[in-house]
Order: sequence, then C-alpha cells, then structure tokens
Amino acid sequence: MMARPWQGPRLLLAIVGALVALSYQSKRKTFILVYEVPVSDPVVVTTTDFLTTDFNKKNKDPYNFRIVRVLKAVKRLTDHLEYQVNLEMRRTTCLKSELTNCSFQEGKLYKKIDCYFSVFVIPWFEKYKVLAQNCTNV
Repeated sequence: MMARPWQGPRLLLAIVGALVALSYQSKRKTFILVYEVPVSDPVVVTTTDFLTTDFNKKNKDPYNFRIVRVLKAVKRLTDHLEYQVNLEMRRTTCLKSELTNCSFQEGKLYKKIDCYFSVFVIPWFEKYKVLAQNCTNV
C-alpha cells in the first residue's frame, strides 16, 4: 500500500512540531523531585561543610563564621541535584588563619546571620557550586 501524496508533508510537519516542543521543554527547568531532607543526611553534612569553608573564604570579615544550626534543607532534583539550605551562623573568635577551637564571639564582636544557599551538588565526586546566596544580619 502506498502513502497518499499529502501524508508526507503532514508527517514532516508533525515531526518538526514535536522537535520544537521538545526543545522548548528542555529549556524549562522541570522539577522531578522536591522534598525536605533531614539535616543529618550525609550529603547535607558535607554540603554545609563546603558552605562554611566557601563562605569564610569569600567573606571580608577578619573572623571565621561557624554554623550554629541548620534550619532547613531541601533537595531538588531537576537536570541536576540541588540542595537549598537555610543556616544560622555566628562569628567566631578565630581569625581567618585559625581553624580549630573556635568559640563564638560575645559582646561587641557578637554577630549572628541567617543565610540561604542554593547549591549544585555532585556528592559522589564531592563537587559543589553555590548557585545563590542570601545572608542577613539577625
């Protein structure tokens, strides 16, 4: 049985339409999974360790900051793995060059901040990239 002459262009139009729809969909960020994870989750722990180090490297404050507590951690799976983490951090008594036995500052140098981070994570390669960060003084 032979295809009718008008079926060829119609099939081609359908294929082109499907390809356009697929390329449009691939540019949109589609969330496959979004859910809260325990702050004790091993990936959350390694991610917050990275965030503390990264924050202290980039922060202009002469003292290091340390996490007081993780308020919330959300895992987002799209075309990549992303963690959104809300933290409470405080300034420590340790200068940038010091890393151990850092207690929290009190008195005039007391400073507490709440931070939101969105982090691209490849846990099996220990790769992290901060996608968004917002910290406010409390």
